[in-house]
Amino acid sequence: MSRVNIAYRVGLILVAFAAPIAVAQDGNKTPSSSSDKESSPVITDDHPLLRPWAGPYGGVPPWNEVQPQDFVPAFERAIEMAKAEIDQFAGQDAAPSFDNTIVAMEKSGRPLTRLTNIFFVFSSNLNVGPMPAIERQVMPMLTEFEDWVTQHEGLFRRIEAVHEGAEFQRLDPVQQRLVDRIYKEFVRQGARLSATDKQRLSKINQRLANLFTSFTQNVLADEEKWVTWIDDPRRLSGLPPSLIDSMAAAAAERGQPGKWAVLNTRSSMEPFLTYADDRELRKQVWSNYYNRGDNGDEHDNNGIITEILKLRATRAKLLGYPTHAHWRLEPQMAKTPEAAMELMMQVWPKAVARVREEVADMQKIADAEGRGITIEPWDYRYYAEKVRKAKYDLDFNEVKPYLQMEQLREGMMWAASQLYGFQFREIHDVPVFHPDVRVWEVLGSDGHHVGLWYFDPYARPGKRSGAWMTDYRAQENIDEFITPIVSNNSNFIKPPPGQPVLISWDDADTMFHEFGHALHGLCSNVRYPTQSGTNVPRDYVEFPSQLNEHWLETPEVLNQFAVHYQTGTPIPQELVAKIRRAATFNQGFATVEYLASALVDMKLHLAGDQDIDPDKFERETLAELGMPKEIVMRHRTPHFQHIFADDGYSAGYYSYLWSDALTADAAEAFEEAGSFYDRKLARSLYENIMSVGDTIDPAEGFRRFRGRDVDTRALLRKRGFPVE
Repeated sequence: MSRVNIAYRVGLILVAFAAPIAVAQDGNKTPSSSSDKESSPVITDDHPLLRPWAGPYGGVPPWNEVQPQDFVPAFERAIEMAKAEIDQFAGQDAAPSFDNTIVAMEKSGRPLTRLTNIFFVFSSNLNVGPMPAIERQVMPMLTEFEDWVTQHEGLFRRIEAVHEGAEFQRLDPVQQRLVDRIYKEFVRQGARLSATDKQRLSKINQRLANLFTSFTQNVLADEEKWVTWIDDPRRLSGLPPSLIDSMAAAAAERGQPGKWAVLNTRSSMEPFLTYADDRELRKQVWSNYYNRGDNGDEHDNNGIITEILKLRATRAKLLGYPTHAHWRLEPQMAKTPEAAMELMMQVWPKAVARVREEVADMQKIADAEGRGITIEPWDYRYYAEKVRKAKYDLDFNEVKPYLQMEQLREGMMWAASQLYGFQFREIHDVPVFHPDVRVWEVLGSDGHHVGLWYFDPYARPGKRSGAWMTDYRAQENIDEFITPIVSNNSNFIKPPPGQPVLISWDDADTMFHEFGHALHGLCSNVRYPTQSGTNVPRDYVEFPSQLNEHWLETPEVLNQFAVHYQTGTPIPQELVAKIRRAATFNQGFATVEYLASALVDMKLHLAGDQDIDPDKFERETLAELGMPKEIVMRHRTPHFQHIFADDGYSAGYYSYLWSDALTADAAEAFEEAGSFYDRKLARSLYENIMSVGDTIDPAEGFRRFRGRDVDTRALLRKRGFPVE
């Protein structure tokens, strides 16, 4: 499904962040004295981490001046500065107004926002050395500050006065929506609680901040630790040469030249399980990956999950909600857990039925081999690939030589130029946080500066697995037009020098997906940062990114950019035709592994304050749902970072399916128009979805684009499931 990790504003002053990742450290240890206040560097207001970003393009992050040891004292100073600003405008004598309260909030806390954005890039991409200990200090500091803001009685009284006052009716719809969002978010975060309950809430939030950090560090520790080493070339049977080369490069980079390494990440696990003939190794790689956080050692996450769930349930009741799920879904498109469950359960039985058919096809092939194999989870991808070849004469090993990462990057940019008029120019005059990072200036069709796009494609120690988009600077236009800075981050294995990066079809799809998030940020054209770009409901934010995946499959992109890495010839049309005929192949597996995670997520957070054994709950819930034994959850509970690395996707993993219902219907609009490059539709997509952020209700934006409400049957058609 989707793979996003976006730095986003919550409608207050500060940036909240989805799933900061850190390398492992014992959860009971305290940071070393090198980070203690008495030995910290002196941080002045013009420190690189705090001062406005200088340089070209409206200013750029000063990555070349960042020293991790400066983070803690910089946060101490930035929080002091932000509190002083809030106290100043919250305590003013002038009557509350939109300008002196809401706009003042939008413009405040700039040093803290810049610092936070830089910090979370480090925690997700460079979490080595002192960073884990630093993260353990910083996260509680940010949580304490967020609570201080939402519990600031003077500030809330002013916000409430604007929301309830006569001026509200004179505001334009965008301003009314901003006020309403901020007011409701303060209430949802406990602004109306008693002093005693506010203290209880703060203690819960502080504890959760520590638990979230421990959870992510434990997952990263298991990803770093559980590498599968191969020293016998005979055990590489079935693997494509490009994958073997990448495994050799990964081993050499980790000090084991002459061996092959299967890293414990999805981008390494999936191709190995798809092609490796060695069943014992397949099981080992599968076990390493799906047992992350569940090994009964110092990095086991089960106890952390139990406490997180209990605290979330307690917090929800304190805030006046039946469960954490009800609290989380209130501001989303779905509004209620029941609505999200209804959509999921429309799809679940159809997906399970398709899995039964897929397993039967695979078992026939396994039986014909005469080895007495019954399909197990570590066999699914391997035998699915054999079925694909048998049914569709499609071998993705034949496709991969045409999928060069650099060429597909060019293809993404070309498609964006056709849809939005963007031009991309690689630049070399800005700092980067790692030598692997490259930067492009994004220009409009008339040559004006739109923003910057940073690309960080390769895996490295201390970098979280997966792929994501981050917003370094949100677009806004309060006093002047501030342009966005966004990034895409992936975990491809760097090839040997001089060789191209060949990626799978799924990885190509992921690249286009994440670039869709980046385009959402780059297209933003709003006034207030809280409403900018990707700062939309969680179950809507995946819609633009999932829709962008469709441009990979267009003939215009494939014919120009899917070219053979040796000959430069375009991918053969007969191969493209095979890909299209097999478009709904294995949708049972893809849908069930995702939906199982989404359903378990929702049920965990509907369970209330009962004591939960995560492994037991997972097993029993899946059994009740009729989960096929040949598949496991896409994200098993002990490493489910979407829902336990922070609150971001908790009770919200259903969001990808909700967004995909919109995506499927929107894609059909382009199909009906006869082209994914239809000018009129592309303009409507920009005007009603990509550029408006949260200035209008998402359902209304979709309605303006499609001319009607969403037709959820398109989702079933897209996946090849029966509509009735």
